[in-house]
Amino acid sequence: MLVEFNTLPEESKVWIYQANRSFSDKEIEDIKSRLDIFLENWTAHGSDLESGYCIKYKRFIVIGLNQNINNASGCSIDASVHFIQQLEKDFSVDLLDKMNVSYKQGEFVAYKTLTDFRKMAKEKAVSKNTIVFNNLVTTIAEFNENWEVPASESWHNRFIK
Repeated sequence: MLVEFNTLPEESKVWIYQANRSFSDKEIEDIKSRLDIFLENWTAHGSDLESGYCIKYKRFIVIGLNQNINNASGCSIDASVHFIQQLEKDFSVDLLDKMNVSYKQGEFVAYKTLTDFRKMAKEKAVSKNTIVFNNLVTTIAEFNENWEVPASESWHNRFIK
């Protein structure tokens, strides 16, 4: 059952899929249409899952699930991963590689491999004040408070001296 993302409770589970490039406006409309259909029909053992999504910075697909109503099952999580894999194929984009880092460069969102980010930190091209996206957050509350933070407040801090 699809609901507005901002109506989901703060303790709702979130999954963040980071794209290796920005989506065009046309691609975003297509992705939203597909997300609407997928989430409207997303179930766990035949029970509806109350879920919503948002797309941030034309680059991040964030899916939220109200676990107070129903939890996702292994099969429903598999279905969501298959859905994301299909988006990867259809849009020639990488959404599942967790070994990459997105961070802000002024108003823009930059995307680097973890190796390149580590090298940039060593060369002082990024600092503890660089805004990074912590895609390891697990709830909407964490997403709202700890997703977009200075590197010093994220797991990224291990690379910055």
